[in-house]
Amino acid sequence: MPTIPYWHVDAFAARPFAGNQAAVMVLDDWLPDATLQAIGEENNFAETAFVVRDATGVADWELRWFTPTHEVALCGHATLASGHVLLTRDGGERVRFRTRRSGVLEVRGAPAGYELALPPNPVAPSSEPAVLAALGVAEAACFRSLSGNRDTLIVLLADEAAVRALDPDLRALGAIEVMAICTAPGARTDVVSRVFAPAWGVDEDSVTGSAHAALTPFWADRLGRPTFTAHQASRRGGDLTCRLADADGGEGDAARVWLGGACVTVVEGRFRLPD
Repeated sequence: MPTIPYWHVDAFAARPFAGNQAAVMVLDDWLPDATLQAIGEENNFAETAFVVRDATGVADWELRWFTPTHEVALCGHATLASGHVLLTRDGGERVRFRTRRSGVLEVRGAPAGYELALPPNPVAPSSEPAVLAALGVAEAACFRSLSGNRDTLIVLLADEAAVRALDPDLRALGAIEVMAICTAPGARTDVVSRVFAPAWGVDEDSVTGSAHAALTPFWADRLGRPTFTAHQASRRGGDLTCRLADADGGEGDAARVWLGGACVTVVEGRFRLPD
């Protein structure tokens, strides 16, 4: 029976049983998409990350992500987990991933663990009555992504208490193809958020890197500074540092969002495939 190296990582967490869980699986070659999806369903994490050595020379590895029901265009926490696994296993200071729809991503070592570079996802004001009704929010400012990833939506609430009190109608929200990022100024950190994506098989995500690719330029503009702290107030919870580096900031030839956080490996083993 063939086996695949397997790691279960808690990302954006300094201790086990916190942050967001991801499976990381290192493949020799790509398996059929149906098999990748079946593994994602079997793992039943928000995302399973699959990596294959990049033969093009553009990056070190190719990277894809699967929820229990869908392949997704971008997953930050599973990218951070993949970087953690490969840098721990192979050594080095950074690792670069070529993705199918989100360009080249990078994870590098940092004093507090790792930093993950993502493309920023700017948003613009949008009217979203169906989403607000599903969230149980009478009134709030909404902002939808301007990029190709139009299903990213920020809902700006008054304060952290309002974010923590949310009790959405997940069935109604699941009928809308959207990742609803509910955010407000934080009490302990600069920013707080919760993220709901039931249409993609994730009712509430624990800590969402891709959401912070939108939250970082959004809050950097409102706070008047490029760096801030963030907390995702899910049941497990997770803490991030967020930094917006523009195209002239020495981070390469394009603007980048840099998300900082730690990772903890809680399981390492082999995943068995049927013959």
